[in-house]
Amino acid sequence: MTVGLKAGATYFALVYVVGFVLGTVRVLLLMPRIGETGAVLLETPIMLGTSWMASRWSANRFAVPAAVAPRLAMGGIAFGLLVVAETGVSILAFGRSWLDLLDLYRSLPGIIGLAAQVAFAFVPLLQALQADQGR
Repeated sequence: MTVGLKAGATYFALVYVVGFVLGTVRVLLLMPRIGETGAVLLETPIMLGTSWMASRWSANRFAVPAAVAPRLAMGGIAFGLLVVAETGVSILAFGRSWLDLLDLYRSLPGIIGLAAQVAFAFVPLLQALQADQGR
């Protein structure tokens, strides 16, 4: 297994576990009090911070080179796993159809969540670029 695959899978798993816990808190505790958009806006910076830490740890743990290709591979693998997991949970646990799932991304909370997921995919590359700037 390549370092990008190992690091990407680990990065995904770490962030997904935290996201699953925070998602439960968001849905059960925050949404009824402040609405869906407010809850997503509170959760997003925590998830992006978690992504930053998990990406750095995973890249260091598996010695992923701070070059564009390996970091894009790491982020792409993590993003692909995230899409599969999110789709599976949405369809299997919540009984949504493909169209229902796609429709979620037409709302403001859905757009914010999707933007955060795309940012999650690029965190490993951003960290590599930041490291390059420091040299």
